[in-house]
Amino acid sequence: MELIFWGVRGTVPVSGRRFNRYGGETTCSSIQVNKKTLFVMDAGTGIFQLSQSLKQKNAAAGLDIHLLLTHFHLDHLAGLPFFEPLYDPDTRFTFYSFAPPEITQKQLEGLTSGSLFPINFSDTRSEKHFRSYPEEGFELEGLRIETCPLHHPQGAVALKILGPGGTVVLATDTEHPDEGVDERLAAFAEGTGALVYDATFSPVEYCRNRQGWGHSTWLAGTQLAGAASADALYLSHFNPEHEDGRIRDFIREARRCFKSTGGARPGLRLRL
Repeated sequence: MELIFWGVRGTVPVSGRRFNRYGGETTCSSIQVNKKTLFVMDAGTGIFQLSQSLKQKNAAAGLDIHLLLTHFHLDHLAGLPFFEPLYDPDTRFTFYSFAPPEITQKQLEGLTSGSLFPINFSDTRSEKHFRSYPEEGFELEGLRIETCPLHHPQGAVALKILGPGGTVVLATDTEHPDEGVDERLAAFAEGTGALVYDATFSPVEYCRNRQGWGHSTWLAGTQLAGAASADALYLSHFNPEHEDGRIRDFIREARRCFKSTGGARPGLRLRL
């Protein structure tokens, strides 16, 4: 079982030769449990690439899809109206978030309300259900899912996904404290095989009036990975202004602080 990244960019999608390796699509990843069961983490524009992959495999219809949302900001939702299984009457969606089910439904319906989109979310033909994350976590189809609150405007959660072959923690939108590390998040990620962490800003950029924006740095990521005794750190949620070369520089610097550091990128697979 593997987690596959489809988008690792934050804020807005970008394109061009300078963004080939780490891609321009916003946040989305997935886990195919079996032929009919699919977990999707966030629905940024990267979800369109997931949709294309499913079509190529003739596997876009009749799925049971569990969509795990970290929060409701647009870069984590913008691809959902373009996700082909949403329009399939034989596909069943279960949407999870930290909010009450009726709030989650209202937020998703807002994506296509009024004149924003030609089809209302509620009129798409798939079967839809809405749930809140249980505080104690839950188990489904051989995976265990747990959440941890993050420091981000309007709220967000980290996702811990535990499979038979490994553990991944996704903390893509969070801000580190002024001193030390987020102890709650460090405890949550303790011993994880892979920590995927928000590297929106360089340390210098963060100090230039970026405090309070709800995002972090590669340096804070290395400190958290060390405190959590993570096996590996993957920087993610890359700034749309940061091209491939600059991200490679960040990773090189980060490895001086935490040796097992890499960059999340479309197509990267993490074993679960």
